[in-house]
Amino acid sequence: MKESTEMKTNTTKDNTVSLPQSGVKIFGMPVLWFLLFSAITIIAIYSGSLPAGMIGSLLVMIVIGELLGFVGDRTPIVRTFLGGGAIVAIFGSAFMVYSGILPEYVVTGVTDFMTTGGFLDFYIAALITGSILGMSSKLLVKVGIRFFVPIVGAIVGAVILASIIGSIVGFTVQDAILVLTLPIMGGGMGAGAVPMSQIYSELLGNSPSYYISMLVPALALGNVFAIVLASILNLIGKKYPSLTGNGQIIEGVTQDTKEQKYDIKLMGAGLLAAIAFFTIGSVLGDFLPIHAYAIMIILVALTKIANILPQTVLDGASQWYQFVASNWTLALLFGIGVAYTDLNTVIEALTLQYILTVFAVVLGAILGAGLLGKLVGFYPIEAAITGGLCMANMGGTGDVAVLSASKRMELMPFAQISSRLGGAIILLITGLIIQMFL
Repeated sequence: MKESTEMKTNTTKDNTVSLPQSGVKIFGMPVLWFLLFSAITIIAIYSGSLPAGMIGSLLVMIVIGELLGFVGDRTPIVRTFLGGGAIVAIFGSAFMVYSGILPEYVVTGVTDFMTTGGFLDFYIAALITGSILGMSSKLLVKVGIRFFVPIVGAIVGAVILASIIGSIVGFTVQDAILVLTLPIMGGGMGAGAVPMSQIYSELLGNSPSYYISMLVPALALGNVFAIVLASILNLIGKKYPSLTGNGQIIEGVTQDTKEQKYDIKLMGAGLLAAIAFFTIGSVLGDFLPIHAYAIMIILVALTKIANILPQTVLDGASQWYQFVASNWTLALLFGIGVAYTDLNTVIEALTLQYILTVFAVVLGAILGAGLLGKLVGFYPIEAAITGGLCMANMGGTGDVAVLSASKRMELMPFAQISSRLGGAIILLITGLIIQMFL
């Protein structure tokens, strides 16, 4: 009798056997089932049988990303002060590449999927479109041009604090600004360090690769500090609630919230809207000297303010954004660690004077953005995260990591404005400042 009772607990009505259930879940499923899928993935990886392309890469990214995130969110100190699952997913995967734990063919597959395969663009397109179209039109109008105030505050704060601290620890003001501050605040590699190296080459001599080797360590270490400090800002917001809108960026305007009935067809409409807006941004980016993300943000915002899209598309975009953010964030962070985070570069930069000056850049960006943001009506925490940390990280990949660590993914549109339009401002300032030092 006891045996039949136990059998019934593990057999469904159609006589299919299920694994014992557990209260702990990973990726929305009982942990035992997730571990079974993980075992299949690991066997495929190390037997060389992992499918090529999107299927194999996404499988690895989801499984290992979720496992690393699960560990990070439950590890003391890391969970509380260092960003939890987000930072473990990034640097855990970077360590797997650095140490050779991940086979080379898996690293290549994930890197290709993230870059030439467009997964990062696909993810960010969903977040930008869904978060803006799901946003209050009143909020968009009220934020407007004033968002550039915390961006300017971040730049000024970073330059001043880095110059002071850099001078104290042995850097010249010129090196503190040109070699450290500007590349960190420049919007990442493609939109920041690479064109910046071209500017340096044209005005100072030497090849662009010479300057890239100087700029990249600052960029990488600044990104690390941005992620860690994002987590700390989240803790400060919890301790001092008056400093934060908990994801709402401006005082006096609340986000419209309503109950939505989730609909798979609506999500399909949201998917279409996201990739269509991204395509428009890419097409116009071939003719305009503005990054495709920046063009996309402007178009989506104008469309929302003009109220020309049907409610089904607005709801669908919002629902698709929530699906993507809920299910693929840790997978994406794993991919960022593999494709964009070079631990060799970070380790080589770890001298005390370098660390202190880079930290001063990021801290100055936080203070400048938070203080000036407060003056024009923004919540200081949200202004510091979007106008400060999202200027000081590695562009789109850094935005995802910073917002994930700060638990404020809904701020993605403002993060992208900082990374893209703010990065363009930095390139302009770079040319002017170099002329001053010549």
